[in-house]
Amino acid sequence: MDNKFLITIILLMFLISYLMKMVPMVFCKGKIKNKFLNSFLYYIPFAVITSMTIPEVFHSTSSIISASCGVALAVILGLMGQSLLVIALSSTVIVFIVENFVLRLF
Repeated sequence: MDNKFLITIILLMFLISYLMKMVPMVFCKGKIKNKFLNSFLYYIPFAVITSMTIPEVFHSTSSIISASCGVALAVILGLMGQSLLVIALSSTVIVFIVENFVLRLF
């Protein structure tokens, strides 16, 4: 790949990324008063991270059963108000236990 082409691609990606962040800041200076839009924008990060994480959870394990156990534990601990570190460690441990001990029995 030519260095000139590579630099051009990097600069174009920078420009597009910059414009996507700069345009809303320029045109939306005031506080958003619409309740629907405000709640919609509030939940976007949760929806995006969920849509990126859940498929990887099910593809990274050797069985759907162990992944389901880990997701179920994560949801339960999340609803109980546990910290993200506790949720991640507990889910990882339960997936390890199910894959290495429980599923080998069957």
